This record gives sequence, structure tokens and C-alpha cells, in this order.
Amino acid sequence: MTRERRLDLLGTLLRLVLGGVLLVAGALKVTNLGASALAVRAYQLLPYDLAGYVGYALPVVEIIVGLLLILGLFTRAAAVLGGLLMLAFVIGICWAWAKGLSIDCGCFGGGGEISSGRTAYPLDFARDLVLLLAAGWLVRRPATAYALDARL
Repeated sequence: MTRERRLDLLGTLLRLVLGGVLLVAGALKVTNLGASALAVRAYQLLPYDLAGYVGYALPVVEIIVGLLLILGLFTRAAAVLGGLLMLAFVIGICWAWAKGLSIDCGCFGGGGEISSGRTAYPLDFARDLVLLLAAGWLVRRPATAYALDARL
């Protein structure tokens, strides 16, 4: 197997993982948009009304970006959007952690205040940082195996 082929397959794996995580996260939240808005508001990072709008829109955006990545369609643009989402999530987690907030990240549904011993900030931060790096790889090298981009 050539180096180029290995890089294509690595890109495919990263595309599917990032897309799959975004798709699942959005799908788990889209059926309860009120809880999604509550989760965004719990970070106390955005004005109350704006946080609500973000909470309502976020699951839909995650689903769309996730599907584009899984299909390998507009991969670079989808990776940019996915990377921006991951960057926002990393910033939000760091903000909540630094402010001493005890909240569930709301990453896969749920969200809101929890007891201080139940927070998982280090794990949430590490996961989103790895996904941010995956998005960065795809922005730099969007050509992957089994992508619809190659058909266009």
C-alpha cells in the first residue's frame, strides 16, 4: 500500500469518526431542543436569549455537518465547520472548568447543573481536542477514500 493510500484511509477514518460523533450528538439532542438550550445556557458564556437560540440551532448544525463528513461531501468546508464547533466546545469546557461551574457538558443530550463530583471536564476536553485535531487534518487534507467529493 502506498503512502498516499494510507493517508487517504487515515483521512477517511478521521472523517467518519468526526462526522459520526457530530451526527450522534445532534441526533440525541434534536428531539429535545429545550434541553439543548438549557445545556448551552448552563455554560453562562453567552447572553441568555442568544444561548437559547444557539441551543436550538446546534443539533441541526451538528447533524448537517456530520452527514456531510460521513458522505465525504464538501469535506473541507464541513471540516472547517466541525473544527469551529469543536473549538467552541473546548472553549466552553475550559470556561466552565475555570469558573468552577458544575455542569454536564450536554455534548450528547442532557446538560445543565450536576453535583461537583460528577463533572468530566478532563475527558470532555481531551475528546473535543482530539476531534478538533481531526478536523484540522481534514481541512489541510480533505481528499479521502470513499468520499463523494471524488465523484463531483
